[in-house]
Amino acid sequence: MKATDKLIFNNLKEQYVHFGLPLDEIDDKTEFTIHDIKNIHLDLPFQSPVYRANFFSFVFVKNGYGQYTTDDKLFKTMPGIIYFTNPGHFKSHLWKSLKEVFLVTLSESFLKENVHQDIFEEFPFLLAETVQPRVLSPDVFAEFEQLYKQIQKEYTKNSPYRNRLIGNLFVVLLLKIKEYFWEDYNPIYEGNRSSQIVKNFKLTLEKHYRDLSSGKVEKAFRVQDYADAQALHPNYLSNVIKTKTGKAIGTWIADKTIAEAKSLLQNSSTSIKEIAYLLGFAESAHFSNYFKKHTNISPVLFRKQHNSLAS
Repeated sequence: MKATDKLIFNNLKEQYVHFGLPLDEIDDKTEFTIHDIKNIHLDLPFQSPVYRANFFSFVFVKNGYGQYTTDDKLFKTMPGIIYFTNPGHFKSHLWKSLKEVFLVTLSESFLKENVHQDIFEEFPFLLAETVQPRVLSPDVFAEFEQLYKQIQKEYTKNSPYRNRLIGNLFVVLLLKIKEYFWEDYNPIYEGNRSSQIVKNFKLTLEKHYRDLSSGKVEKAFRVQDYADAQALHPNYLSNVIKTKTGKAIGTWIADKTIAEAKSLLQNSSTSIKEIAYLLGFAESAHFSNYFKKHTNISPVLFRKQHNSLAS
């Protein structure tokens, strides 16, 4: 199968629909899911095709065997292993045995809205190209199990504070991952030149939008600016980003703009006019049209719906 033929999924529901898997444990009203996948993969072994997932996945294998791939790397799965993958990579997975394996998926927007805006500054490993899985001792794995099962408990409730509760519990989970996995993580190191370019682009993108939101800079970067930051030709940068992640650089920028806009609309009283200015739009009408084009809802209505849920 050629790279251009591979499947692309923007959320777990799209993936499960394509694979013909049960949807009972997926709530499509939020950009977060958690469930024990033995309830999904009833017929084993299960081998997925190669696909790209435009969301984060965390897998907690208490009892199960198989393997997974990330781009050209193959990893075994076994009891006690924990691993995660981030958006944009070629992936596949094979399950030979499933007794208790929990899967958590979530979007960048969920992280920004319900954890905190500077999520990637505190947890830089989330932007890593490929992170090695870790096999933990039963005692250490039990600490993670207590956390993800509490998250699952909150996920199944209809509380108006559900996402905030999940977000706060997920911070603890990420801190545990940072403590046990990546306390010595070096964010500069990546496997090859293309991976380093993607890594630097993601970090520059994140920092730039943080600076925009805080008012440190006033003008949104163009592709040329991201290329200049790495002393690259913009066409070369665009080709690397598209080839390595499956997403055009313009899509990365648009997704980041929308994620930041949602966070500002939900977590601040800043006017829509000011949000438009902070995100580099000369006119609030241009921002409103842009936001609606990418979300099918106006920023005014988006904020109103969020405020009604929070009250």
